[in-house]
Amino acid sequence: MPPRIAIIGAGFGGVAVAAALRRAGFSDFVLLEKADRLGGVWRDNAYPGCACDVPAPLYSFSFAPNPDWSRRFPPHSEILAYLQRCVTDLGLTPHLRLGTEVTGAQWDGQRSCWRLAIADGTEVVADVLVPAVGQLSRPVIPLLPGAERFRGPAVHTARWDPALRIDGKRVAVVGTGASSVQLVPAIAGTAGRVVVFQRSAPWTLPKPDRRYSALRRALYRRVPALMRPPRAGTWAMTVFTGAAVLGNRAAGAFLRTASRAQRRWQVRDRQLRARVTPDEPMGCKRVLFTSVWLPTLARPDVDLVTAPIEAVTPDGIRTADGVEHPCDVLVYGTGFAATEFLTPMRVTGRGGARLDEVWRDGAHAYLGMAVPGFPNMFLVYGPNTNTGNTSVVYFHEAQARYIVQAVRALAAGAQPLDVRPEVAAAYDAELQSRLAGSVWTACSSWYRTPSGRVVTNWPGMAGEYRRRTARLSLGDFRVAGRAGQS
Repeated sequence: MPPRIAIIGAGFGGVAVAAALRRAGFSDFVLLEKADRLGGVWRDNAYPGCACDVPAPLYSFSFAPNPDWSRRFPPHSEILAYLQRCVTDLGLTPHLRLGTEVTGAQWDGQRSCWRLAIADGTEVVADVLVPAVGQLSRPVIPLLPGAERFRGPAVHTARWDPALRIDGKRVAVVGTGASSVQLVPAIAGTAGRVVVFQRSAPWTLPKPDRRYSALRRALYRRVPALMRPPRAGTWAMTVFTGAAVLGNRAAGAFLRTASRAQRRWQVRDRQLRARVTPDEPMGCKRVLFTSVWLPTLARPDVDLVTAPIEAVTPDGIRTADGVEHPCDVLVYGTGFAATEFLTPMRVTGRGGARLDEVWRDGAHAYLGMAVPGFPNMFLVYGPNTNTGNTSVVYFHEAQARYIVQAVRALAAGAQPLDVRPEVAAAYDAELQSRLAGSVWTACSSWYRTPSGRVVTNWPGMAGEYRRRTARLSLGDFRVAGRAGQS
């Protein structure tokens, strides 16, 4: 019998795997999504200004190019609509089960299958488990003293309330990461005043955005091959930025110069320019593409506060310098618990091993997908598969192709696939050795655990990852356990 596959999460990663399985001729799979709509981060993030920071030609599936993007960096609504359209056009709707939250998964060694516990008390049984819940799904709200006493609405950017009114209101935005850099320019001028609380200044680069004309879109629909050159050009750009992040001196110098020139050109006030100048190496945190962030900070109705937050008061925020900053709305642009993979889902493998215990010192997985002791489980967007310079969709497709090979092997009669501990350990040692000399160890960020281990990012170029996942080698796996064993 063909293997039964359970995919958890209907964002880009889950859809990539489902599409690859269907194209390969497999039909016994379910796409489980806890929300009432698919979309992952593009469903959850609906704050004003939310948009892609990777050019659309590359932030889309290679097998489903989209001729209808309105611009190079499309808004979240277009990306969500694209993903929904892919599910429909690729015939995945019958496999989609919305409102189905997986609370736990346990390997049944007697029957060599996974048993998934659903929040409503039901169970899903599968031969192959594919967690595709992503790294950016659990918002982080800092524990600020007094936050519970704030009288106004408080919201994280990933939980934006569409009914929230900010017209004429005083809005405090905590954080200066990717979400805040998009949100603040979008609400400045509508809000009465915006106060931005910055812990560290981000590196920025100009965002080469542009609208796509109706003629261009019509040509793309008529001649889809015309979409290939922009995709190739975007890929070439990410190769250059990737080289800079990975230590190429010439590329790094060019980007640092471009960032400094942007600050000098867009921020005329020297005191403000000093406050928005990063004091950490470029690339140790996410470099942000924006052409409107710095000019927005220079607006008379926008304040940038760099003093540490001491407490939240009923009517605003007090900083360590004793200044009270009154506000009506509090917005947390404070990112996600990216290093806590699969939390709060409880995953139990062979012999009762709990994944959270195995990952106590930091998540790790062979090729970012397979963990020893957890047979037939393949993660999507797992440990060390994040990319700081190109499209993560490219990684999703590479993982989907690898997973299809594993499913084919199982369909051909292979025993449950459990990656060999020595193979996984050698791979992890290699990655951590490479990451130890990377720019990501130069500062504290969401890429690292509190102990300093980099668990999110891939240490090389995207092309290397695709090559290393191009062929599944059965020699990397062992028999997980025969009937009668656990």
